[in-house]
Amino acid sequence: MVVAVEDKTAFCYLPLTVAERMGYFANEGLDVQVREFSDPGQALQAVLLGSAQVFSGPFSSIINMQARGQMFQSFVLQGRAPQIVLGVSLQTLGHYRGLRDLRGKKLGIMALGSGTHKVARLVLARAGLGAQDIQYTPLPSATSAVAAFRAGAIDAICYTDPVITQLEQGGELRVVADTRTLRGSAEVFGGTLPAACLSAPGAFLAGNARQSQALTDAMVHALKWLQTAGPSDIIKVVPERYFLGDRALYLAAFSRAREAWAPDGLMPEDGPVTAARMLAYFDPSTQLQRVDLARTFTNDFARKAKARFKA
Repeated sequence: MVVAVEDKTAFCYLPLTVAERMGYFANEGLDVQVREFSDPGQALQAVLLGSAQVFSGPFSSIINMQARGQMFQSFVLQGRAPQIVLGVSLQTLGHYRGLRDLRGKKLGIMALGSGTHKVARLVLARAGLGAQDIQYTPLPSATSAVAAFRAGAIDAICYTDPVITQLEQGGELRVVADTRTLRGSAEVFGGTLPAACLSAPGAFLAGNARQSQALTDAMVHALKWLQTAGPSDIIKVVPERYFLGDRALYLAAFSRAREAWAPDGLMPEDGPVTAARMLAYFDPSTQLQRVDLARTFTNDFARKAKARFKA
């Protein structure tokens, strides 16, 4: 079985890596290959074309697929907050008093249209700032993001860890909005925003119930492990390349994000509605009236796994 994912090293997909590295998939009798793609769209396309059976990606993609008439369902939630942070530079904006101070400034993001871009737009819109008021600067790699921030080439940044933690530790960043915590995420989105999940076509889940349950069991086992994992546990399990040469930084970022991972794989009650509201905000043309939110996910598998592992 092949699981398609954009970037295994991303914090939001750490439960998938844990399940793989701890042998939880094998323990459930599964032979799982995790295959990386250059972006979520390509990973999703791999499932549609049949070269992968399961998609590890943002829950919002599932709503989009159903809006286009494709029956996809999330069946185990990895993250209940997107782990994206907006912060301002203490070097170029030492006088910062509020979001309106960002008018006319340069703001670094991962890519135009990315989750980081959307979070920045949402937060700034609440201060009355539109797209024309900010200069968005795409910085696709962690190295380029940190370099641009430290050189003063950008005045603010909306990014993920470990970049944010690195800048925080250096005393260079003032956090303005933080979706690594449930409280901070709810302040930004008005509810619980489901992030990474495992999903598959409805036909796959219906025709492969045993495999789907086994996948879910392995993931919920990994999620439970993450709730109590210490630094030495992480170092033993996480591949060296994930650390980007700085174990201490990775561990610090991990401790800040721990709350963002789902404890039991279950979709929160307000999650789909919050995600749909965000989609409608960013793309009013999305055919959300075609989507039955109750069918964008199933908790059946995760409920059984939760009971089994007492997650």
